[in-house]
Amino acid sequence: MASRDLRAELDFLLLQLLGDLEQLEAKRQALNARVEEGWLSLSKARYAMGAKSVGPLQYASHMEPQVRVYTSETQDGLQKFWMVRAGTQTPEEVGSREAAFLSSALRRRKGLPRTPEQDSSPAPQNPLKWFGILVPHSLRQAQASFREGLQLAADMASLQSRINWGRSQLKELQEKLKQLEPRAP
Repeated sequence: MASRDLRAELDFLLLQLLGDLEQLEAKRQALNARVEEGWLSLSKARYAMGAKSVGPLQYASHMEPQVRVYTSETQDGLQKFWMVRAGTQTPEEVGSREAAFLSSALRRRKGLPRTPEQDSSPAPQNPLKWFGILVPHSLRQAQASFREGLQLAADMASLQSRINWGRSQLKELQEKLKQLEPRAP
């Protein structure tokens, strides 16, 4: 009876693993398409603006990241990756800032309450402005394609983590099944 339940769980896990592999392959194809589309749009922009107008000489001397990659680990040991724009705050950052504000407000009971200090770092600037005010539409398309590619890469990393976790679970179940069923002569 236990081996029957184990086999059912093994089948379910195998089907889930195959579905994840299918999703991973679809996301890989989509990522390749986005990156290819981005490079093609970038070459169109270079053609429209001139080869020297779109290149490393126009980059800012101090660059700030536009997105951040965050990870979290579930109770099962499964890692999840997600992307957050640099100007937005994660729930952890919001919670810590509110706690710091409340603790400072509790210490200053007699005076007028001050507003919380704003971040010294402003929101990141749009990199398209490095190339001028009126940039070709193909340059905007290239930026959008590469941003979609970044999101797909984070999704693929989460899927790959889930696939690796599924494979380890599958091996554990196969070992348990081997131990339960004696070998036939």
